[in-house]
Amino acid sequence: MPKLLKWLTFSAVVIALDLYTKYLVSSSFAYGEHRPVTSFFDLVLFHNEGAAFSFLAGMGGWQRVFFSVVAFIASVVIVHLLRKHPQKTLFCFALSLVLGGALGNLYDRLTLGYVVDFLFFHYQGWSWPAFNVADSAICVGVVLLLWDGFTQKKQTPA
Repeated sequence: MPKLLKWLTFSAVVIALDLYTKYLVSSSFAYGEHRPVTSFFDLVLFHNEGAAFSFLAGMGGWQRVFFSVVAFIASVVIVHLLRKHPQKTLFCFALSLVLGGALGNLYDRLTLGYVVDFLFFHYQGWSWPAFNVADSAICVGVVLLLWDGFTQKKQTPA
């Protein structure tokens, strides 16, 4: 149980960082405002009614309930996996990133009806949809889960 608490605490830190950065941007920016930071990166304030990187945004509202249910189910499964495999450090670290990101965005969906996005990368007319700390944690967590899966030694059945 102490190892589970460690991973859940890490997820809580991700959630806190996500919500705090969203609060800072929401309280400092007008909706749609861009503030250039570099030639390829702006801070912005957008509201995303879809999933990560605006997937299914503008589909009439059903996606809010759908993604909320998916985030809740994923969170239950992740906690179960953290409890079941506490000795797998990279696996648990990756899962706790995904959990923190999923819950950070779930909080926005349930309280605001949309997710606050504020990180915007662009280059010569090309741009990536705006995203946030939670989306970043989910993406890094998934990459680490893939890395962990591909680099684990195969165990032969006895």
